[in-house]
Amino acid sequence: MAIPLTVIGQEIVRYCGTSTFVVGILGGVLNTLEFLSLRTFRESSCAFYLTIMAFSNIGCLGFSFSPLIMVALINIDVSNTSLFYCKFRRCMSQAFLGISMACLCLATIDQYFATCAYPRWQRLCNIKLAHRLVIITALIWILHGIPYLVYFNLVLSSTTNTTTCTSTSSTFNYYRNYIFTIGIIGYLPIVIAGLFSLLAYRNIQQLAYRIVPLIRRDLDKQLTTIVLMQVLVCVFTLTPYTTINAVVTSINLTNNPITQMKLQLVLNITLVMYYLYFASPFYLYLCVSERFRRQFIHVLSKIFINVCKRPTIRVNQVIPEP
Repeated sequence: MAIPLTVIGQEIVRYCGTSTFVVGILGGVLNTLEFLSLRTFRESSCAFYLTIMAFSNIGCLGFSFSPLIMVALINIDVSNTSLFYCKFRRCMSQAFLGISMACLCLATIDQYFATCAYPRWQRLCNIKLAHRLVIITALIWILHGIPYLVYFNLVLSSTTNTTTCTSTSSTFNYYRNYIFTIGIIGYLPIVIAGLFSLLAYRNIQQLAYRIVPLIRRDLDKQLTTIVLMQVLVCVFTLTPYTTINAVVTSINLTNNPITQMKLQLVLNITLVMYYLYFASPFYLYLCVSERFRRQFIHVLSKIFINVCKRPTIRVNQVIPEP
């Protein structure tokens, strides 16, 4: 007997999604740990953007992806029972998604400026400016989440008699489905990051002909390679879901249940691919950068040595005489 397409889609989210979530959280923590442990990264504006992106990716997996996995595993969605979590989860999900995409774009733009031949543009790559831009970006996305707190509510369906967390504003739904999902966190960051990563790659090819300190040249090459590969993964993981979501949103397929089930299966597959982008950076950096691997081993060994050297407090075994 053939397995229903809906069951196949649920199994994909259940097993592939759970694996993606676990390795993604672990990779995000290790990524953040490495970027914060090394002075080379702490003083680099591009590495700072990647650090914030790693932290935001953890938030994306936690607030946006984990509820979908919970539904696939145990068929429980807390956002359909708690009004606070319904609003809070939607607000935080869009904030972390927006900050992550913005930091990817900022990292590619930063590397383009850092590898330019013009000193005036190179001066734009400083850690103080990076701090300000990240703060401004975070504030923008926090303010952007206010409509989610206002319009998302628990709505009781008259046909199924079940409560769901959904938006009650048709205008906001149109903005969220078409402008935000497809545009702002869909094609727009892909285009911006892709353009500036290619420009940075062109600049990095010319570094050998310029008088640049060796340490800085190696760091620029490392970060440009990391950012370029991150953008490639972004293109191949985000584009399918964004495209399928645009098709499903734009075309009315309610009269064809077979087509609906097929598209839902494709949506589940591309959804796991979509969140694979947020789970993959650490492992991607390990694969494409030998220097990153050496730095990671150095950080782990340093942590291990510090743990082993930690002084232990011995309990006094001498019993005083009465």
